[in-house]
Amino acid sequence: MRPTARGRALFALAVAAVAAWSLAPFLWQLITSLKPAAEVAAVPVRYWPSTLDLSSYAQMFRARPFALYIWNSFVVGVGTTALTTALGVCAAYAFSRLGLPGGRAALIAILGLSLFPGTVLIVPLKMLAAKAGLLNSRLGLVIAYTALNLPFAVWVLKAFFDRLPKDIEEAAWLDGLSRWQTLWMIVLPLAAPAVATTAILVFIFSWNEFLIAQTLVSRDAARTVPVGIAMLSGVTVYEVPWGQIAAAVVVTTLPVVAMVLAFQRRIVEGLTAGAVKG
Repeated sequence: MRPTARGRALFALAVAAVAAWSLAPFLWQLITSLKPAAEVAAVPVRYWPSTLDLSSYAQMFRARPFALYIWNSFVVGVGTTALTTALGVCAAYAFSRLGLPGGRAALIAILGLSLFPGTVLIVPLKMLAAKAGLLNSRLGLVIAYTALNLPFAVWVLKAFFDRLPKDIEEAAWLDGLSRWQTLWMIVLPLAAPAVATTAILVFIFSWNEFLIAQTLVSRDAARTVPVGIAMLSGVTVYEVPWGQIAAAVVVTTLPVVAMVLAFQRRIVEGLTAGAVKG
């Protein structure tokens, strides 16, 4: 049955309501970042700034080394994404195709490990990082984030590899390709939507993660953006620099939004792959 005009209008209104509800917190941060300082915490609340004021952005970079924080987050995010994706592809392909003894039990164990809350892992992670000399280093964060994200990557990629027809790989072997060549030249191009989706979600997690970064890093040289935002403070202990915090949130959110918009087609393909059988 084709939807009626009234049904389409109601659907459009529902979509608009959900979008407005989801975007409202970010739009409020954007508006707050553009208000003059006197209007940020004014009573009654001013919903729109009388003039557009960019001083909160300038003050944010003067108060803390945010350019360094953004660079650290970028390096940690890219490193974590590359390492997690590479290990996840190899592990998922092995679980899917090699028939490893105890493979099912290992997958369930991996899933169980991923269910532990981050607060439980803080103390052992800090002790391990201290013994390895990885406190206050971006490499330490990359290794910790990779360990936390690897179960998710393995499960997502294995589910996708399971749905790929084995006939294609068998044909490649008959043509003389090795297992690694088949994975690199045949399987990975077919699995590109799932790999891209996994990589983007891992990068977003690494970009936004706060608890582990706050625990393992105590120096500006390796601090990431979420920790940097928490370090913003006013002139006195009673003053909260809401304008600077809002500006920092906007500056650090825009790269993630731009990346998701750029790869939205790949993300949708990866999340819906296999939802409809041919």
